[in-house]
Amino acid sequence: MTHALLLVALLATAILAGATHAAPPVPARTGPERVVVAQAPTPPGADPVAAVPPPAAPAPPLPVATEPSPDERELAALLADLQRYGTLGSDETRRELQAMTQTLARSRSDATRVRLAVLHTLSRQSPQDDQRALQLLDAVAKANPGTPALKQLAAVLQVQVAERVRAVRDEQAKSDAALQKLEALRAMERSLLRDRVRSGGGGGGAGSGGN
Repeated sequence: MTHALLLVALLATAILAGATHAAPPVPARTGPERVVVAQAPTPPGADPVAAVPPPAAPAPPLPVATEPSPDERELAALLADLQRYGTLGSDETRRELQAMTQTLARSRSDATRVRLAVLHTLSRQSPQDDQRALQLLDAVAKANPGTPALKQLAAVLQVQVAERVRAVRDEQAKSDAALQKLEALRAMERSLLRDRVRSGGGGGGAGSGGN
C-alpha cells in the first residue's frame, strides 16, 4: 500500500512539474464554427502523441488554354515559311519567287509582301532584287494600321537588308577603286613604252643620215 502511494505521489509530482512549464489547455477559436483545443504537454516517460497534420492547401487552378488569334496564326505561318525558304536550293527559290509574285498580285497582304521580300533577298538574280525587297518591307513597316508584329518583323528585316546593300556597295566601290588604280598603272606603262620607242627610233635615224 505504501509502495502504491509512493508511485502515485511521484506521478503527481511529474504532472505538476510539467504543468509549471506549460499553460493548461485553453480552447482556441480559429473561425466561427471551428474550435481547436491545444494539447497538454506529454508527461515524462509517456509515449508522445502524434500531431495531426494541417489540411493540405488547395491546388492552384490550371491555366486555361486560349485560342490563338488570327494575327498570331498568320505570324506563326509566316515564320514557318521564312524558315523553310532558308533550306531551298536556287531553282526552288526561283519557283517560290514566281509563285509568291502571282499570289501578291491576287492578294496584297502584308504577310505576302514579307514572304516575297525575303525570297528576293535569297534569289538575287539581279542587283535590283535587294531594292525590291527594301520597297516591299518599307511598305509593310509603314502600313497603317497594319499588324504590329508584322510591322516590327518587316522593320528588322529592312535594317538587315539595308546593311547588306551598304556592305555590297562599299565592296563594289573598293573594287572599282582598285581597278582604276590598275588601269592607271597600265596606262603609265604604255606611255613609258611609247616614249622609249620614240627615243630609240629617233637616235637610229640620226645615225644612218651621218653615214
